[in-house]
Amino acid sequence: MGVKMFGVTNLGKAIGVAVSAAAFSLSAYAAPADDLDALFDDYWSNEMEEFPFNATYSGVSGFERDVPSVAPADQARRRAEAEAFLARLNAINVNALDPDQQVSAQLLAFILKHDVALSVFDSWRIPFLADTGFHTDFGYIVGSTAFRTAKDYDDYLARLSAMPDYIDQNIENMRQGLRDGFTQPKEILPFIIPSFEGQVKDNPEDHPFYAPFTQFPANISASEQKALRAKGRAVVQSQIIPAYQKLLDFMTEEYVPGARDSLGAYDLPNGEAYYAALVRYYTTLDDATPEKIHKLGLKEVARIRKEMDAVIKQTGFKGSFKEFIEFLRTDEQFYAKTPEALLERAAWLSKDIDGRLPAYFGKLPRQPYSVEPVPEEIAANYTTGRYVGAPAGGDRGGQYWVNTYALDKRPLYALPALTLHEAVPGHHLQSALALELEDTPEFRKQFYPHAFGEGWGLYSEKLGVEMGIYQTPYDDFGRLSYEMWRACRLVIDTGIHAKGWTREQAIDYLASNTALSLHNVQTEVDRYIAWPGQALAYKMGELTLWELREKAEQELGDDFDIRAFHDAVLSGGGLPLEMLRVRIDQFIDDEK
Repeated sequence: MGVKMFGVTNLGKAIGVAVSAAAFSLSAYAAPADDLDALFDDYWSNEMEEFPFNATYSGVSGFERDVPSVAPADQARRRAEAEAFLARLNAINVNALDPDQQVSAQLLAFILKHDVALSVFDSWRIPFLADTGFHTDFGYIVGSTAFRTAKDYDDYLARLSAMPDYIDQNIENMRQGLRDGFTQPKEILPFIIPSFEGQVKDNPEDHPFYAPFTQFPANISASEQKALRAKGRAVVQSQIIPAYQKLLDFMTEEYVPGARDSLGAYDLPNGEAYYAALVRYYTTLDDATPEKIHKLGLKEVARIRKEMDAVIKQTGFKGSFKEFIEFLRTDEQFYAKTPEALLERAAWLSKDIDGRLPAYFGKLPRQPYSVEPVPEEIAANYTTGRYVGAPAGGDRGGQYWVNTYALDKRPLYALPALTLHEAVPGHHLQSALALELEDTPEFRKQFYPHAFGEGWGLYSEKLGVEMGIYQTPYDDFGRLSYEMWRACRLVIDTGIHAKGWTREQAIDYLASNTALSLHNVQTEVDRYIAWPGQALAYKMGELTLWELREKAEQELGDDFDIRAFHDAVLSGGGLPLEMLRVRIDQFIDDEK
């Protein structure tokens, strides 16, 4: 899966963050394009001020010392800002704009519409998921910060000093959730608590937030380095670790005992409407419903199972489907012996795929990427792999994270599909190209509609068949197991959050239909429980992409160019699925 960064926009320091509809009144003589450009600038500026972590990631200066303010009053202000921006957008005559501006306007309308729709549910009362959250997001910022001067370190120290207040605000938000019955389910919390424990260290120099003080650029003198190291150690020891200890105590003493006993989102206050809104947001489809998606998932599971049975025959294995899965989960030949061996295999696959890309893509990004292990503080309940996008203002490229925790649960036969999805031509290619968009509003470069982004990642896994990446029937079964995993998500997510499924029922369903290790099955099911609706994005997006490709192939015949098609999909950045349909229809017309 891809990484969604933190934020929204900023009216600018000059006028502050208090926003009203009156502040957005349009000039009677202004042209629609001028109004729209001003709106884009104001929206992006407001996002940077409201979400300073996102500003750091985006390379926008002026917020390096800040952390977000997330109290209920801040949440209410952001809702008002979104409503006001939407009103301002609706007042513009979109028909008078050129096609590119119309697309940008439609994208901003999509963002604002869903910001407003979801804001009424006050989801800030649950600020963490099964494998990430407010308590781990700051780790991404450490990697996003460009430490080039002593001032950069001073700014970072100020930001660290502000973290305890940020953590306290989130604690109070979760207390409100406890009072309202709006919490994560108690059943999955024992598996999430280790990510909170991982932020508490006996030695401050072992804390990940101290990492920037372990090396300095040459332009900082030895005496300055010594002073900065001492300051860094002091703030981590006296402020960061106590703040995280307070958070851990709250989680174990208050949150876990007081969390809800129910499992699905439908059991939350106003939960049925909340889940329906999440389904529409993550699929980017206004007509998507849990019932329709559940039925589609069952259909996909049946189709993929037939393909899996055919691959089992190719291996020559004699036995049942269940026995084959057990063979894959237990035979040592399918598992790396060391973390380094797993990472080296992932790196080799990445470079092998890199060399094949020009045959399938006309435009490739300039930005590089690396292969990294998932940080140990969060690895135990973390997903198998993830792509962490390159910060616009940082000193690194993108990162393909591979989980090296519990090596006997990380099968090598699944690594080709994982690499195709998270690295290339999946999330890295898609995200890096979006960052290179020209003459485009800044918000579009980081806009990540889940159905598009995750659908592209899953499409990339199957594209690997054409690219010749899967060398053995076991690799191909790993691919099909990953596709089955995503089809099962349609069934499990809707089952849990709309149909009353139990956690055990979901685990049994995923375990019996895929070759995922049982550890991965548990962590993935907990992820779907903690993050309602997001798991639906993958298959809905992938099916749309293959449908559009088949349409282009049929209508263009011998004139179909796979590189041109892929460029058409990716060159506009992330799009809701209906907008992608319009774009590909235009591509077909242009090619004709």
